[in-house]
Amino acid sequence: MLYDKILNDTAHIVVMGLGYVGLPVATEFARAGFKVTGLDPDTSKIESLQRGESYLDRPSTNLLEALALAPEKRRFQATSDPAVLATADVVIICVPTPLNKTKDPDLSLVSGAVAQIAEHQHKDMLVILESTSYPGTTREFLVPQLTRNYTIGKDIFVGYSPERIDPGNPQYHLTNTPKLVSGITDLCGQMTHRLYLKISMQLMPVSSPEVAEMSKILENSFRAVNIGLANEIALISKKLGVDPFEVIDAAATKPFGFMPFYPGPGLGGHCIPVDPLYLTWKLRAFQSQARFIELADTINSSMPGHVVGIVSEALNSVYKSVAGSKILILGVAYKPDVADMRESPVIPIIQKLLALKAKVFYEDSFVPHISEHEGVEMSATEGADYGDYDLVVITTPHKTIDLKKVLSKAKLIVDTRGVLRDDNGRTLKWPHLFRI
Repeated sequence: MLYDKILNDTAHIVVMGLGYVGLPVATEFARAGFKVTGLDPDTSKIESLQRGESYLDRPSTNLLEALALAPEKRRFQATSDPAVLATADVVIICVPTPLNKTKDPDLSLVSGAVAQIAEHQHKDMLVILESTSYPGTTREFLVPQLTRNYTIGKDIFVGYSPERIDPGNPQYHLTNTPKLVSGITDLCGQMTHRLYLKISMQLMPVSSPEVAEMSKILENSFRAVNIGLANEIALISKKLGVDPFEVIDAAATKPFGFMPFYPGPGLGGHCIPVDPLYLTWKLRAFQSQARFIELADTINSSMPGHVVGIVSEALNSVYKSVAGSKILILGVAYKPDVADMRESPVIPIIQKLLALKAKVFYEDSFVPHISEHEGVEMSATEGADYGDYDLVVITTPHKTIDLKKVLSKAKLIVDTRGVLRDDNGRTLKWPHLFRI
């Protein structure tokens, strides 16, 4: 029986999608004692994993070697052949759920994954979706395809447990972040709960997949809306001649009723710029709006253009135009100390500067090359002499960037993150330093 297999660690688990979510999920279940197969169409990922080499900060290469290469274990394997689904007791879907060019949900990867499962489906199988989507996705996408020949809660079990992975976060990761679990039926929920007990320190069962789906959207909408507010405060502060970072730091001294969020060049990553818009799309079917979310998206999406405006202002202050100026971008990943380029707001900044005929270069020890499918084809500059550029723009302040050197060498600086501060932690006042 499936429940017994989960209980005694003999279930074969297949994880579909081996990115920032799927690979940690796969390796944690393998470390817990299960036989796990990772399934991904990207053959370069499969080849790397078969060598025991990690392409992410977590899991480490050492862990992969222990799980995949040690002859006495061999708990984790990777393949691009969906036929492995026929031997799976549990399938966990961790594929991306991006937006298309019109900012509508693109669930083609989820739909494709479910179609592959249905093709190799058998009795006594638990299928869990971890990908983020609008409330109703699990019930609307998974259940119809998986119950054509099987009864839900009896022959086939379907659950939803949204991912809560924060790439590069040294404190919170898969096993110590509380995890929401749900199922289409009570037994589906129990199966899902029993499985994740094997790897999670704290589980939070909820009454339905819709509740879990909505909770995940709320988590990321909370951040998107509050960052949007911080960005609007930055826009207002500029008009008033006030430093927004000092304003927020001052407000953050209040010990209750306030949580600081800071402005920046825009939103990036796999969740915050994307997930809230799934809810706005869903609400259109009800002829309704998520007005806070839509307004926050408008403000956050405008920030790359705002940064370019400040770049122009900074260059004009020394009687130069954007056209022909040598501009160095410091950091192109969407957040510090990761190599993740998904939805990075730095790409539209670079695109806009190039459109204005600027000579654009970038430095990023985590991202040696930007490929054309990410919006622009460029390679990183190594060992840049900041004094050789007309302007240096701090967009993603990795720890590897020597900010003191930037401050001492650069002729002109635009700091979009408020990271240039004095020894007392106050934002610096310098005639050639411009802030967002």
